[in-house]
Amino acid sequence: MGSVERSKKKTHLWKKAMLHFSLCFVMGFFTGLAPTGKSSFFSSKVAVSNGTEFAPQPAEMSHKTTNANRSWIAPTPVTMPTRLRGQKTTTKLHAKSQPLLKPRRLLIIVTPTSTKLPYQAVFFRRLANTIKLVPQPLLWIVVEAKTDSTELSEILRKTGIMYRHVVFKENFTDLEAELNHQRNLALKHIEHHRLNGIVHFAGLSNVYDLQFFQQLRDIEVFGTWPTAFLAANRKKVIIEGPVCDSSQVIGWHIRNMNNETDSITHPIHISSFAFNSSILWDPERWGRTSSVQDTSQNTIKFVKQVVLEDEAKLKGIPPEDCSKIMLWRFNFRARTISNH
Repeated sequence: MGSVERSKKKTHLWKKAMLHFSLCFVMGFFTGLAPTGKSSFFSSKVAVSNGTEFAPQPAEMSHKTTNANRSWIAPTPVTMPTRLRGQKTTTKLHAKSQPLLKPRRLLIIVTPTSTKLPYQAVFFRRLANTIKLVPQPLLWIVVEAKTDSTELSEILRKTGIMYRHVVFKENFTDLEAELNHQRNLALKHIEHHRLNGIVHFAGLSNVYDLQFFQQLRDIEVFGTWPTAFLAANRKKVIIEGPVCDSSQVIGWHIRNMNNETDSITHPIHISSFAFNSSILWDPERWGRTSSVQDTSQNTIKFVKQVVLEDEAKLKGIPPEDCSKIMLWRFNFRARTISNH
């Protein structure tokens, strides 16, 4: 019996020892793990606490920086609304001024040429260089007799000007008759294609002030201006043109440098007026029932008659000072004729 009790006691002691050992092992195991878990737990707390404590600092810094930047650019927030308001006001003013802006009208420059004219190519290049300086839109209609020479065609291609080259086959012995025939061809071309613009006849011997072409664009129906006529063999200048009250034409006169005045009995010179091209293909627009077809053989004569008949619609240019000379004409043919 005693041995059995002893064995039970030993077994009981072993169980206790194993239990204590297991408990110690478990405690030691978890104790070893406890610092890592606690540190991460506490570190997370610290991180969270640090986040809650130090997170406002960047916000405060950015707030301070913003305040500092605002102190440097303090006028900007104040002036920006003013600028925006100014911009709106400017836009409104610009919108109000837009109806006053008009697109540039097309200028239709008609130039007849002839081999009978002295130094034709030289004066043609000079006139081309002048027209190149005129702002667009501009159409240059050049009329020439059919010939084997391509000199004028080559000059036209090199100018960079929008042009139309009209060629005819008829032969003329009289220079004025040939030039009028060329002008009629140009007017028929304008009428046929219904070109809408201000028509001006520019001779090869004409010399222009560039402001003249800007004044042409302000013409509504008809326009006229004074010209200075210079003869090659004479030491005087003859002033031809309208007599104006402001921009209203009230008469015509010829005045030379000696202030001698004679009334005009001959028609207005071809280079002394311009007109709206729609009078050719839309006469009803300007209150005229007659058609150009009845005078198609001499359209230039019809245009001159219309200009002289409707003096009330004539506008003297420049409107501020109709006596200002912006076009000079040279008569080089007098020297040529005297040589014959």
